[in-house]
Amino acid sequence: MEELFLDAEIREGLGRGKVKDLRDKGFVPAVVYADGKDALALKLSHRQLVQLVHQHRIEGVIINLNIKDDKKQKSRPCLIKEIQHDPVHGEIVHVDFNQISLTKAIKVNIPISAKGDAVGVKQEGGSLEHVLWEVEIECLPTSIPKDIEVDISQLKLGESIHIKDISVPAGVKILNDPGAIVLTVIAPMKEEAPAEAVEGGEKQEPEVIKEKKEVPGEAGAEEGKEAKGKEEKK
Repeated sequence: MEELFLDAEIREGLGRGKVKDLRDKGFVPAVVYADGKDALALKLSHRQLVQLVHQHRIEGVIINLNIKDDKKQKSRPCLIKEIQHDPVHGEIVHVDFNQISLTKAIKVNIPISAKGDAVGVKQEGGSLEHVLWEVEIECLPTSIPKDIEVDISQLKLGESIHIKDISVPAGVKILNDPGAIVLTVIAPMKEEAPAEAVEGGEKQEPEVIKEKKEVPGEAGAEEGKEAKGKEEKK
């Protein structure tokens, strides 16, 4: 199980004006939600938060919020509920956390990674298709795996690995449909044969015979010339 740590401070002022002032000073507003408790408004260091996001996979990972001056509970184990970004610049502008109990099972999504080289790809020329990239699991927060590795080395052409075929650590339960396909090896797509070239090289264009177009009155003029020539001979 991977655990991350993030410093936080209690946020006193609320409202748009206060939030803008926080961001100008290098902080990101945040809220922690907990069952049966009031939401807690916090402020986080923008620099530390961005560094955490860039260096770790934060989805489904416990983040321990070390809250300065919190008289009730200095460190709170949380999962990220939502991260809001600026639609124009893409910067993080707000974070929502869900506080969790380390002794109560929770549901999270974790990624699936393929391990090994499939026989159907390496020896039979097939192509590996990764159908399901993550699964929903249920377990204690302290038992959340970083990911689930699936051995594909014996996967042959036309074969698939389903949810029911995956082994998971003790205490972890996959909630997806047992019959859902996770990985499969499919046959390569056949390329269409190119059209045969015409014998003799380039394709011959049909010869077009153009007929002389008669101009109205031209036929009568020609007949007149012939008649005149005959008279002169006489």
